[in-house]
Parts: sequence; C-alpha cells; structure tokens
Amino acid sequence: MKLLDARKLAVKHQVRVRFGLSNGMECVIDEHGLSKVPRLSGPPGFNLEEEFARAERFVLQLLTREKQGERVLTRRELESMVGSIAPGKAAEEHEE
Repeated sequence: MKLLDARKLAVKHQVRVRFGLSNGMECVIDEHGLSKVPRLSGPPGFNLEEEFARAERFVLQLLTREKQGERVLTRRELESMVGSIAPGKAAEEHEE
C-alpha cells in the first residue's frame, strides 16, 4: 500500500486519514487527497512516502452527515479498505 492508495481512499469515501511521523508530527490526508503536515514550518527533513510505509496506526475521520467521528485502524485494516477500491477506478475519476 502506497500513500497514493490512501489518498484515493480519502477522496472516494470523503474521509481524512491521519498518521504519526517518526519526528512526532502528524500527517493528514484530507478529503481532497492532499497530504499535509500541519506543524511543518520549513522544508521537511523526511520522505512522506517512507513515513507512511512505517506507520502502523491510522485514524480515519468520517466527514459525511450520516456518519461522523473517528475510527482507529491498523495498517492491515487500512489495506483492506484500500483493497476494496477497484484498481484504476479511482484513478479514472481524477484524470482530466
């Protein structure tokens, strides 16, 4: 599972995915598929893809009116959710 897969999941399901970085900061993948590190104030001293690969705990924030709240996921649970997205389908939706 790559960072891009989590970005597709966030867009398709309109959720935010948060995970901790090794330097104590946190990355947020928003419902638009953008990866942000809110506390970052300069050039990063890390590779976000590598940090994502090391993460074992993720927080899924539900944003829909019907369902709101947060759910803590393991890497395996997030991979299962990502696997439910049809390959190529999410990419086609973003191609312009």
